[in-house]
Amino acid sequence: MTLDGFDDRWKNFPDFILGCTHDIWEDRGIASLNHYYAPDIIVRTPMGIQKGNQAVIASTMATCHEFSDRQLFGEDVIWSDHETGLLSSHRINTVATHSQSGSFGKATHRRFDIKVIADCAAKEDTIFDEWLVRDYGGMVRQLGMNPRKYARRLIKAEGGPKACAKPFTPELDEQGGYQGRGNDNEWGERYADILSSIMSKDFNVIRRHYDRAVVGDYAGGVKALSWEQVTDFWIGLRSSFPDAEFKIHHQIGMDGDMLSPRAAIRWSLDGEHSGVGVFGAPTGARVHVMGMCHAEFGPFGPDGVGLRRECALYDEVAIWKQILMQVEN
Repeated sequence: MTLDGFDDRWKNFPDFILGCTHDIWEDRGIASLNHYYAPDIIVRTPMGIQKGNQAVIASTMATCHEFSDRQLFGEDVIWSDHETGLLSSHRINTVATHSQSGSFGKATHRRFDIKVIADCAAKEDTIFDEWLVRDYGGMVRQLGMNPRKYARRLIKAEGGPKACAKPFTPELDEQGGYQGRGNDNEWGERYADILSSIMSKDFNVIRRHYDRAVVGDYAGGVKALSWEQVTDFWIGLRSSFPDAEFKIHHQIGMDGDMLSPRAAIRWSLDGEHSGVGVFGAPTGARVHVMGMCHAEFGPFGPDGVGLRRECALYDEVAIWKQILMQVEN
């Protein structure tokens, strides 16, 4: 693969994604964001939108202050090319100690270990568009807090339901320059079909297409082993929003880089909190769920292929914030 316009130090595109992440975080080269992130970049997370690399620099400094030993370990980079450059879906394991007081309150000296998935569009050594989901719920739990109570605290600290920072919804989105949908690789198609079946309430698809020894890393810091625990995770989410519309926004399939066949999917649920599930009794609140998933496949499955590892993330705090902004207004 030729990296046209990228620095010669990078061996390939995953090397660029992993390398610039290390430069920014482990080496504390925060000023390098002036180069690695476009001046007008749009960064979308479930908690909202950041505009421009200066906003990213400010939030990165605040995080480095509050969690001074934070490290980001790149587990995989699933990527594809597109008409305006390259798109990566980067899965990270991030660990840190809450060593200084800050946005998470008085320093607890507790340690967290969570997953993050970031989709980054890049060209000429610069990331110009991004979507990111971190396991915010898993993080606040490990810091000794409850996601619902923490969301309520954020709303109060930010001036109440009408004045507080708004979580991401499609109505707030802005065009950042990337309009691709991924690729048509067979592994992305396979995983898209599986997720579509799950969201259509066909949970038996898990027994039909997942390896019996499947390992899952899920929102809330949940670790799952085998069909029953994986099914519990997906039913818990879908039963909270049984009538919400499911959409796939981006999918990549990949077979290479000395790794198993794998796929990355970015998706959403839009609708009312109308059912009983992991978000408690229904409130009728209108909710947008931004989700990201990675999957790895192997040879052990009912049809000779099995989904053997899955990471599925959404942001519990952002969902609770949307609910509480409406029901406690």
